[in-house]
Amino acid sequence: MTSEDVLNEFRAAGALREGHFVLSSGLHSPVFLQKNLVFMNAERSARLCKALAAKITAKAAELGKPVELVVSPAVGAIIPGYETGRQLGLPSIFVERADGTFKLRRGFHFEPGTKVVMVEDIVTTGLSSRECIESIRAAGGEVVCAACIVDRSGGRADVGVPLVALATLDVPAYPADALPADLAAIPVEDPGSRRLKG
Repeated sequence: MTSEDVLNEFRAAGALREGHFVLSSGLHSPVFLQKNLVFMNAERSARLCKALAAKITAKAAELGKPVELVVSPAVGAIIPGYETGRQLGLPSIFVERADGTFKLRRGFHFEPGTKVVMVEDIVTTGLSSRECIESIRAAGGEVVCAACIVDRSGGRADVGVPLVALATLDVPAYPADALPADLAAIPVEDPGSRRLKG
């Protein structure tokens, strides 16, 4: 599956949006990938995650470390993490924020030394991925690699381990105090989940 194939899945779901958006990272961008519209469709999710699972399997073989468990950060990556785990024939669990830090909760656990792939939905700066990987290591897991459906950093995001992306895009993202004039002129939307209040 090529990056264009992945984008076509987003387009078909009405999930490739253009305008002025605040991303979960706090950066502003003219493009937003409304991934929940993609992952609400089981067949579309299966197609994407089957292709991602194949790339993970190839990377794990290249590294000589077969993966035993999928771990994803809540909330947005739970569905792709679960479906990628299903395609790999592996269990899938998630970490969630408690007191601002990702932690295993809800009875989830794994044995020390378990070989883990961390699966994300969209990577922009890699911050959530790095925080998730840190929580996996704190629980005793060995992170073999990370994986995502879309790396929108153009391959520049550093998550601290090899990153496998189903699609790599180079989508501009700007700090709030450095917006280009054309983007600043468009009303801003904040469709992400990180800043939601209960």
